[in-house]
Amino acid sequence: MARILISEPHPDVRVLLEAVVRRAGHEPVGHGELVDEAPELMILEPVFADGLAAAARLRDRLEDLPIICTSIAPPNAATRALGPIAHLIKPFRLGELEAAIASALAPA
Repeated sequence: MARILISEPHPDVRVLLEAVVRRAGHEPVGHGELVDEAPELMILEPVFADGLAAAARLRDRLEDLPIICTSIAPPNAATRALGPIAHLIKPFRLGELEAAIASALAPA
């Protein structure tokens, strides 16, 4: 079971992402829940400036942290700089997110 940080500003979308993460057998966490343990994956809505800044700080500290962008906007310079393993454009199929999570957490 992996700890997956979800950075999504819209509560209804966040609830849906949490449900997908739980269904995949992982633990969804928010920024306020990160105390001692680092996340093993981040799901990010990069249009949200605070989330994008938090992702950049995490990337500086955890260079190998996989990031999945789930956004209403296509990739741009700021998101490409994070090196996400996937960039899913909303609305996307939940199976696409599940596949991206499985790929991100698969052993190298």
